[in-house]
Amino acid sequence: MIPVGIFSGYFPYDLNTVIAKIKEHGFSTAQLDLSFKDMDFSAGNITKEKCHTVRNAFRDANLPICAISGYTNIIHPDRDERARRVGYLKEIIRHARDCGTPYVISETGTYNVESDWVHDPRNKTEEGYEEALKVIAELAQEAYDHGAVFLVENYVNNVIGSVDEVLRLFADLRHPGLGMLMDPTNYFDETTINDVDGTINKMFNALGDRIKIAHAKDCKVAEDQSEKHVAIDGPEANTFRGAGAVELPAAGLGILNYELYVDRLRELNPNIPLIIEHLDEDDVPRAKKYVDDTLRKVGA
Repeated sequence: MIPVGIFSGYFPYDLNTVIAKIKEHGFSTAQLDLSFKDMDFSAGNITKEKCHTVRNAFRDANLPICAISGYTNIIHPDRDERARRVGYLKEIIRHARDCGTPYVISETGTYNVESDWVHDPRNKTEEGYEEALKVIAELAQEAYDHGAVFLVENYVNNVIGSVDEVLRLFADLRHPGLGMLMDPTNYFDETTINDVDGTINKMFNALGDRIKIAHAKDCKVAEDQSEKHVAIDGPEANTFRGAGAVELPAAGLGILNYELYVDRLRELNPNIPLIIEHLDEDDVPRAKKYVDDTLRKVGA
């Protein structure tokens, strides 16, 4: 059976309250955001002792941590800013096992100077790809050296966006420290949003054996193409709701064929954690019920 979890950062409280909230909603796992009100996990302040405090608190609550959020623009065009961001991501990776999981997740970034999620023409150039490949290779090696796995989360506006681009990455970088986060909504743009089922099947047929963790949000045609964020207290990555032709709301609020999605997950990865995202705290009960009902319907 597929366990359902949520990003811990959607509950902006101290460690014990975050855990209590996640348990209260009936989740059986969590993706860890290092953003507790009573603990400092900023760059240079991650320690084994703090990680063990978090790990043990989740363990005592019988709430496994399945992955850690490390979202940042790993190819930021400002070299000093890129070094700072990649350095912090490596710091998280080095402490992943201390937090109780090998998996750390980030998207592949954009050369856009103003946003981590908006397209830049350089993203789809050979030069841009090769530069990103070098950074991803560094992160995979860092992960491998510390018993961890760096999970790539593709996004259509980033360097690695399409099924073919993900396939190329894994063909060019065959590394035990590299894995994949599955989120079908991240593949949709104006060219694919009208073929939801075909796109879901294409991604699973091509990439199913590389998936370690899965996400649960939704997608729909955007009314405007501006970058969208919501006003919630939490990490910036958790406020994002889409940019360009496709909006990314919470599960059950778009056009994704959820029965097909979770059935393909069940077929290829029968015990994979499925992590709810792109919602505010008030919407958690509805979104979880929607995902649970869909899993029950397909026997996952």
